[in-house]
Amino acid sequence: MMLKPEIVLPAGARLVLLRDERVICLAQGALYLPESKTLIVSDLHLEKGSSLARRGWFLPPYDSRTTLALLAAIVAQIDPKRIVSLGDSFHDSHGAIRLDNECVALLAGMQRGRDFIWISGNHDPVHARSLGGDLVENIQIGDLVLRHEPGALGSKSEISGHLHPCARIVRNGRAVRRRCFATDGTRMILPAFGTLAGSLNVLDAAYAGLFATNRFQALMMGESAIFAIAHRMLVDDRPGLR
Repeated sequence: MMLKPEIVLPAGARLVLLRDERVICLAQGALYLPESKTLIVSDLHLEKGSSLARRGWFLPPYDSRTTLALLAAIVAQIDPKRIVSLGDSFHDSHGAIRLDNECVALLAGMQRGRDFIWISGNHDPVHARSLGGDLVENIQIGDLVLRHEPGALGSKSEISGHLHPCARIVRNGRAVRRRCFATDGTRMILPAFGTLAGSLNVLDAAYAGLFATNRFQALMMGESAIFAIAHRMLVDDRPGLR
């Protein structure tokens, strides 16, 4: 049996097993697969600000730049061979053409010398070829299937996005609600990476049946580290519910 090499974790990161596959949850909300040197993010929702502005809701127009700058910083630190965006990379099907030149340059810089995979999502089923990379429905890396929405599990483990998971806990009368990685050791749902992306409590009915409760945990994003929160410690967003 070949022993896997030891892994030096980035500051604040957490190593998790999906069946036998090692994955690293980064404190910034991205996932790294050390064996294949693959960096994964989900639900960037680029150009959400401009999408809302077109409907009369005006926010500072810097969300795409902030999101991509954070991703570029992670890429510079990790130096992956492959980057995968798990769908809903843009907030609507025309978001790509609204990216400013600085954002386009950030994307081009991250793609240089490495593979860049866009997985199609419900917000962005069409790929803007001018932005580089390849559009696919899903991909398989080792024993991991990567796709946008959680699906039926076979013999493989799954990494997906779409649901924007977050966790809420209450300690000493103080509630804390943060984005999280949701996993039971077989399936993992990534937090939304986009600056303006919302979040949905992992106790919501939308997650029903996706996880084995006795093995489920929320890997909650703190200020600079990931914290594992057991299912029994989680609190629903609705008053009086767990």
